[in-house]
Amino acid sequence: MPKHGKRYRALVGRVDRSKQYSIDEATSLVKDLATAKFDETVEVHFRLGIDPRKSDQNVRGTVSLPHGTGRSVRVAVITRGDNQAAAEAAGADVVGAEDLIERIAGGFMDFDAVVATPDMMAMVGQRLARLLGPRGLLPNPKSGTVGPDVAGMVRGLKAGRIEFRNDKTGVVHAPIGKASFDAGNLSANYQALLTALEAAKPGAAKGVYLRSAYLTSTMGPSIPLTLGSQAQA
Repeated sequence: MPKHGKRYRALVGRVDRSKQYSIDEATSLVKDLATAKFDETVEVHFRLGIDPRKSDQNVRGTVSLPHGTGRSVRVAVITRGDNQAAAEAAGADVVGAEDLIERIAGGFMDFDAVVATPDMMAMVGQRLARLLGPRGLLPNPKSGTVGPDVAGMVRGLKAGRIEFRNDKTGVVHAPIGKASFDAGNLSANYQALLTALEAAKPGAAKGVYLRSAYLTSTMGPSIPLTLGSQAQA
């Protein structure tokens, strides 16, 4: 286990580990604890009551955060014809068809999200699945990155739409903004994510779905959150 420095240990001492904080308390505290020399990302981590080994219990979805993520998202769009102009008008950073697929296959990775139209997905899957899949960048209808409305998909990503999914331990990690955000905006983003996560509950999941939640900044300690009657270990 790595040893934490004096700064981090002092921050940990300001979190009462015996209590669960309301989201409003936690967002105010996380801002105070974000003392790094850069604008730290604020993240929430949910431990879910699912069996991630079973495909029918995996959780995946998207949500548009009302106040965005605070980061600039570089979007690549793989499409043909008039859709290319629509994607560019919506703010896409790089647009192409077969040429862009070949660029990506050759190592071009200067983007944070990839959008594609359905007619391009056979080629995308064949050429880029092994490259983009492990990075979580392969376009997928469930993540809102495959469809005919390229302009809408690009605008959504640019405005702060994020994808969430559980990892192999049944935990969902998601950003809800920056430490420079107003605490109320962080709270609103959290509530939007929580609502979307509750709506994504698999029908096969039994027992307590939301088991615990923690709020943290990039360099700060975690803050336990209250989940009301659902907060059970």
